[in-house]
Amino acid sequence: MRTETHTSHLGGDRDRRDTATRYALLPLRVFLGVTFLYAGLDKLTDSAFLKEAGAGSIGDMMRTVRDSSALPALVDLALENPVGFGYAIALGELAVGIGTLLGLLTRLAALGGALISLSLWLTVSWASDPYYYGNDLAYLMAWLPLVLAGAPLLSLDAALRARRRQRAGGHR
Repeated sequence: MRTETHTSHLGGDRDRRDTATRYALLPLRVFLGVTFLYAGLDKLTDSAFLKEAGAGSIGDMMRTVRDSSALPALVDLALENPVGFGYAIALGELAVGIGTLLGLLTRLAALGGALISLSLWLTVSWASDPYYYGNDLAYLMAWLPLVLAGAPLLSLDAALRARRRQRAGGHR
């Protein structure tokens, strides 16, 4: 009868779990980054979207959702300059997507993504019934872990943090 334990096997499982935990936010970061980058590019390259009126325009979309939104005043603000608002959303999505993918100022990029998602949920998808058909609420919730944790691995933030630590350690 053998009584020895295989601690290396047990440690191996723990190492895999620890590694999985460290990398857990990476798929979410890649998904949100690619999605927002694509959304921004899609808006900027859609000739109909960045117009004040007409089929597929930001202006018509805002007028359509105005009365069913949670914050009609926010829609009214967007309608003061729908083309400018369309560019602001598109460029914001681009910045959020790039920052998230590169892991540069990740918490700030994620906060921007959360605010864009929140504003779209309260305006464009607010009337979705049942509420979970509106994807903007799910995007808002998906951004929150990145707001809290940032991008600790495979990111420019992590590289800059390591560089600062190295410099601080060299001057002691």
